[in-house]
Amino acid sequence: MRNWRTVRSVTALMTCWLALVVTATAQEKENDAIKPVPRDGGWMKRHESFNERVKQGNVDLLLIGDSITQGWEGGGKNVWTKFYTPRNAVNLGIGGDRTQHVLWRLDNGNVYGISPKLAVLMIGTNNSSTNTSEEIAAGVKAIVEKLRTKLPKTKVLVLGIFPRGPDNANKNRQVNAKANEIIAKLHDGEMVHYLDIGPKFLAEDGTLSKEVMPDLLHLNEKSYTTWAESIEPTVKKLMGEEK
Repeated sequence: MRNWRTVRSVTALMTCWLALVVTATAQEKENDAIKPVPRDGGWMKRHESFNERVKQGNVDLLLIGDSITQGWEGGGKNVWTKFYTPRNAVNLGIGGDRTQHVLWRLDNGNVYGISPKLAVLMIGTNNSSTNTSEEIAAGVKAIVEKLRTKLPKTKVLVLGIFPRGPDNANKNRQVNAKANEIIAKLHDGEMVHYLDIGPKFLAEDGTLSKEVMPDLLHLNEKSYTTWAESIEPTVKKLMGEEK
């Protein structure tokens, strides 16, 4: 009887252990931030317009991201004309995009047949409501690795995810800030560089004003100027413009 009880106990322990292993494995596989997927509707039309643009060639600079990057065509239009039009820049930003959507776009034509001098990446804030900091960082890492594979001669400037929400108590901001700590480790000083200009948008106490980001997420023209001016020295260096 004792032997039978021992067997049952061991079996129960094995079952629990296997359940934990299966659960841990499933959780690891559930990081959708690294799984390339497309989106529907107007998203595909904009994606295809990117493909048509890069087919024309003459691309020296890419800016890749979500609505904050797409906003260079809105509130940041005049700033873009000043800083990036002369550099044959292409805006690869789509509102609402998460890391997995950028991964899909890179696999489906957005960088085909070109070899820019520099790609500026800022993505991840749309993941912050459903993904952990670690998952977001893994998504950004996957994008950087894909860029390095598809554009081996192109340097990559990874920007820290911009701050959002009114202050440091904002949950999404906290997730992004922790993700940035991990993303910063992608910097190798050669082909991949990391730069966090987030503090440029904040007051000394860490608060974010609606005068800087009207909805505490998206930028206005003044803030696009801050963005461009803050990365300009790094952009000039990485594009080989310094004399």
